[in-house]
Amino acid sequence: MTRIMALPGETAGGEIDRPGRMTSLRDVAREAKVSAATVSMVINGNPRISRATATRIQRVIEKMGYQPNRLAQSLSSKHTNVVAIMLPALRHAFADAYFGEIISGICDKAGKMGYKVMLEQAKPEFVKEKQHVRIFERRFVDGVLCLGTNDRHRWLADFGVAGCPAMLVDNSIEEFRIDSVVSDYASGAEQVMNYLLQLGHRKVGLIMAAPEILTSRRVRKVYDTMLSHLDAPSREACVADGKFTEEGGAAAAEKLLAMHPDMTALFATNDKMAIGAMYYAVRSGLRVPADLSVVGFDDLRHSAFVNPTLTTVHLPLYEVGSAAMERLVERIHGRADPVAETLRTHLVVRQSTAMARSATTAD
Repeated sequence: MTRIMALPGETAGGEIDRPGRMTSLRDVAREAKVSAATVSMVINGNPRISRATATRIQRVIEKMGYQPNRLAQSLSSKHTNVVAIMLPALRHAFADAYFGEIISGICDKAGKMGYKVMLEQAKPEFVKEKQHVRIFERRFVDGVLCLGTNDRHRWLADFGVAGCPAMLVDNSIEEFRIDSVVSDYASGAEQVMNYLLQLGHRKVGLIMAAPEILTSRRVRKVYDTMLSHLDAPSREACVADGKFTEEGGAAAAEKLLAMHPDMTALFATNDKMAIGAMYYAVRSGLRVPADLSVVGFDDLRHSAFVNPTLTTVHLPLYEVGSAAMERLVERIHGRADPVAETLRTHLVVRQSTAMARSATTAD
């Protein structure tokens, strides 16, 4: 298990076997020339201990190899004050800016609420061995926050069977009836489409990915509905899979523009795909936004620093993470009613969008 914070609640009673002898908290206190209570406060991150003292004691802990027995500690208390973040089994998931914003919100709120956070990846072998449930059953954690989920993740149903407090973060799966906190993707898509239509765009391509994710389907539904009354190409012909990556966005833009060279706007359902689409357009000799407007969906920090700067929908990812953490703790402490919270989104207009070519010509 990968941990990003020290686990809470270690006390003088926690000990662990080491080859040849047992190292106790009192051994650490004796070596560091402080009280056992001081060592316990350092382990638990108590702010009353000065940084210098905490650093010195931590070095002694590492030198002596002291590791409190978490299981013994958890058995003496109803809660561990630890939650797990479950990430999908994707390459570089921990470095992804989208997940990073959500995790930052979770961790900051966790710290304020006296909780620590453990990171896990839902790799096939991990799920097959039911480790996602066992970390709860063995009292390593009080609950689980699930990121990057989709309809194919049938293992999510195990949390309900095990009675494990679980929260879907920035997605919802109605079938499993799991608590969720999510950005308002439908409203964001409506804002994008209204804006592009107001600019005179009628041939708008959609670059999306993963229809097995409910939020992706919500964006697609808005796109289809708002173009349904227009004299536009077939909906299927104007949609391409961008695989959530810059490379995928470039390939999708190439496909759409080859099929419809008169297309005046591309709407990508994340910023990575939008940036990839802009890259392809510029490399192909198109001017963004004079020839082709491009809109993203995320408003990650780098979207304001590409050239041209990217018009995009701001998703409150940090706030989603923070709210999800808070609602999970409420569930851990007995909340009975279901959680299905949606946070507002808004369009951020920058330099990658302009009036459609046909509208400009007509003027």
